[in-house]
Amino acid sequence: MQIYNTLSRQKEKFKPLKQNEVKVYFCWPTPYNYAHIWNLKTYIVEDYIIKTLKFMWYKVKTVMNITDIDDKTIRDSQKAWENLIDYTKKYTNYFLKDLDKLNITLADEIVPISNLIDEMVLMINWLIKKWYAYLAEDQSVYYEIKKFKKYWKLAHLNFSWMKHSVRINNDEYDKENAADFVLWKAWRKEDWENFWMWEFLFWEKKVTLKWRPGWHIECSACNMKYFWEQIDIHMGWVDNIFPHHENEIAQSEAYFWKSFSKYWIHSGHITVDWKKMAKSANNFYTIKDLEEKFIDIPKSILYRAIRLSFMNAKYKESVDFSFEKLNQNFNNIKKIDESLKKLNNFIKLNSKKQDNKKTVRKDFREDMQNFIKDYIEKLEDDFNMPEVFSIFFQFITYTNTQLNNKELSLSEANSLLDMFKTFNEVLSLIDFDILWDTLIPKNILEKLELRNKAKKDKNFDLADSLRYEILKMWYKIIDDRNETRLEKIIK
Repeated sequence: MQIYNTLSRQKEKFKPLKQNEVKVYFCWPTPYNYAHIWNLKTYIVEDYIIKTLKFMWYKVKTVMNITDIDDKTIRDSQKAWENLIDYTKKYTNYFLKDLDKLNITLADEIVPISNLIDEMVLMINWLIKKWYAYLAEDQSVYYEIKKFKKYWKLAHLNFSWMKHSVRINNDEYDKENAADFVLWKAWRKEDWENFWMWEFLFWEKKVTLKWRPGWHIECSACNMKYFWEQIDIHMGWVDNIFPHHENEIAQSEAYFWKSFSKYWIHSGHITVDWKKMAKSANNFYTIKDLEEKFIDIPKSILYRAIRLSFMNAKYKESVDFSFEKLNQNFNNIKKIDESLKKLNNFIKLNSKKQDNKKTVRKDFREDMQNFIKDYIEKLEDDFNMPEVFSIFFQFITYTNTQLNNKELSLSEANSLLDMFKTFNEVLSLIDFDILWDTLIPKNILEKLELRNKAKKDKNFDLADSLRYEILKMWYKIIDDRNETRLEKIIK
């Protein structure tokens, strides 16, 4: 398997620190509002990368943090006149529901940083002892970046121009403002009751500080608690590279004196109709916004189409989102469903026949082997999803062709169904619940029988009238080449 490593800026052969075991960490949300589609694109990328690793038989352990303490969560909880922890729990729950809608598997450990205070204090006290951190006049604790000689290796920036002893208290900033960054923020009156009292040791003098944590230390502390000194893969979106991930490396490697993460994977930006996404541009969307806009689209189709919209592209490249593309993906999802239902119906019909004893044809077997071989090759090529989807939709076409082939056997049909399941281990786009039969009411079956007779008698007005009556009862008539059947409409 080849992975593009942000650290080296090139593809590398993937070799975990420990054979077949992969430790993965990713930065997840700050729960002060609903997750927007930019967030969701990153989480979808991280999801299919982890599912690919599992598909390749790696034993994967995943940890994600929840940044429930920072400038934005404190600010907005105060505006809402809510307790910080209660406020962030509310939006964390909304976020987790969004992940479920998009078929994103939750991490093994989901850790609010408010549960990592002990670990952060332990790490900061050690950094102070080893002269990587210091107490400033504003009573905040800062990391002195000139002490870490490799403070540049992830962002690939030259910091020789930087003025030393300049400090920055903000968690988020750009490279032009690079400076010593805050680890522990001194309490301010606008923080209200959101502070912790803790004892730190500065040059053998104990100082009790009234503080709250900075952003960057939380991820180092979280990794220390669950993975200790090293991890295999660290993921996030491209804007995390600097300063957040650069600062994580500085903290963790100063603490452990070992390389922090072997591979760094970053998801690219998104635009909306080729414009930067922003609330001021009225192109800033959440799942809730899309649910309201596409209220007539069945939720199962909507969520899978959103997922598809952010999967069918190379993860590290910019992706453009538009309603036109989303509508196209509604149709793509429907095509997948129709092919699957048609295949399932073939299996049901032929499983009842006693004479269906056809063997698997040699050319069919070779075709299936080629599909899975090509699929794995593209996944192993740095998760090349455009090529993966090319193979997947070729398989959909192949399935439909085979279903129209009078030579298709029951064994071969079951092989096609198994291949759908194999694809879905990574893609998570197929809703197999649509295959479960529901008991069709007797009066609807009677209307179908009357409609079929009217069609046979060439009484097309009556046939169309009965079709419409059945449609109003939330069933649609499917006229296949070999039969006519009813299918329940998903509301």
